[in-house]
Amino acid sequence: MDTSWMERTALLVGEKGLEKLNNAHVLIVGLGGVGSYAAEAIGRSGVGKMTIIDGDTVDPTNRNRQLQALSSTHGQNKARLMGERLKLINPEVEIDVIEEFKNPDDMKLFMAQKFSYVIDAIDSISPKLYLLQTAYYNNQRIISSMGAGGKMDPTKIKVVDISQTNICPMAQYVRKRLRYMNIYKGIKSVYSTEFPAKYSIMKTDGSKYKKSAYGTISYLPAAFGLTCASVVIRDLVLWKEINTGKK
Repeated sequence: MDTSWMERTALLVGEKGLEKLNNAHVLIVGLGGVGSYAAEAIGRSGVGKMTIIDGDTVDPTNRNRQLQALSSTHGQNKARLMGERLKLINPEVEIDVIEEFKNPDDMKLFMAQKFSYVIDAIDSISPKLYLLQTAYYNNQRIISSMGAGGKMDPTKIKVVDISQTNICPMAQYVRKRLRYMNIYKGIKSVYSTEFPAKYSIMKTDGSKYKKSAYGTISYLPAAFGLTCASVVIRDLVLWKEINTGKK
């Protein structure tokens, strides 16, 4: 296996870190503005196995923020495009590409298998809650992205337990719904302390569990996705131990 392209990563995380990444299996659910960047960062880190899920296709309006959204890819499945892109980055990576949305029952069965880490990049509330609930009760390590829409300042992004989030309307609603599931804490979350621009919200047709959407800018969802990936990678390589010299 050619690992020469990982030379710079090895300098930072060491050979043991590379081995941990290569042995990891990361699940990314949702491959939009947040998930596409999270998936690419995970792929470029040298993670050996990835499962990526998204049943949606590229829409022209995705081009302002999603990696696989190009003028030439309209109408194509996001997961398949992302899988092809990841293989071009690392031909050795094992990728399970799922080109469909999973319903709650399917998700419960699917999440019975053990992943090294799960990234929740779903922007629709009900599917997001199904995933969080299933991951929580299956003791899966998960990082969940809250609302990236309607915001402009990446310096206000934080990583906290879901119980410590504030300001973000999505986080507030997710916390409330999780309490009905007897989940009060224990889910890492990426969120922003920036108030969303309420004037930028629009109503949608209600399909795919979405009734509304905020305006977005190119870099903000990407910053959320990269932050999610950073949590996963640091946890997988035990970065705190490495950073203190305990390789």
